[in-house]
Amino acid sequence: MNEVTEGDIHAVADKILHEHEEHELDVSADSPAWPMFEKIHPVAFVATGALIVAVIGHVAFDTDRLIGNMSWWHWLLLAGIAVLGFLPEALNKVRAAIELIGSGALRMAWVCGWLVFIVQFINVLTRYLNPRFEQDILLGELTSAAWQLFALIALIGLPYGVKAAVNPRIDFWWADWQDRTKAWLDFVMHTFFFLPFLFTMTVILQGYAATALGKKRGDGSWPDGWKVWNSWEGSPDADQLPLGPIKALIFVGFVFFALQIFAEIIKTGFVLMGNRKYGHIAAGDEFQRIE
Repeated sequence: MNEVTEGDIHAVADKILHEHEEHELDVSADSPAWPMFEKIHPVAFVATGALIVAVIGHVAFDTDRLIGNMSWWHWLLLAGIAVLGFLPEALNKVRAAIELIGSGALRMAWVCGWLVFIVQFINVLTRYLNPRFEQDILLGELTSAAWQLFALIALIGLPYGVKAAVNPRIDFWWADWQDRTKAWLDFVMHTFFFLPFLFTMTVILQGYAATALGKKRGDGSWPDGWKVWNSWEGSPDADQLPLGPIKALIFVGFVFFALQIFAEIIKTGFVLMGNRKYGHIAAGDEFQRIE
């Protein structure tokens, strides 16, 4: 009788696992969604369409809307995206460069988390020292610093949260769809709804951030001198840190958020192209159902 070795058992187990994975593999996105997506990324069609609409808006209509009054960098940005749509490798490098922001933000959020702990620990200790100095609050700036660090973690953590798919989805049926269907949904919703919303927010927050850092509302001028912190928006409470920098970081956070959504558009577009090398559907380890 032949003896069954431990290696034979592992070989059989690996074979069964491999067959199970092949059976469960979603092959819905192994070919282009449409023939025209075979070599051209969908963002090229979107950017080209936007350029055509913008030209019509500039030539045929007298409108105050952005589509008819785009700046030079708007034209350059759309043209650049349209060109990148014909260069998959270059477009994927852009996606990888954008996602470096999310990776860096994760490390920064980790540092900020420890800073919050340290600041709050010192804050608790100072409460026992307040009576000795006959003060209600010995270092009010510590409380303000803790709250602003909390806000900073949330702002810089947005790109990584989207990249790692840790954000809960309210469309709970999404988890049961095939990759091709998921890619269509995410590409359309991100391109035509989410990204325009984020672009609008960055336009609004740009002026908000500038005002918080000292730009005058009337003539739009900046204060003279090198002591820029004197022009930052202050806190209404005593012994608190200025609010100008953290308000300006709201704008920065939304810019990073919009860039990561663009990276998601690139990845889902590659899925629609049938490009498994660059295409990816963001999904968490466990689906989070929101009811």
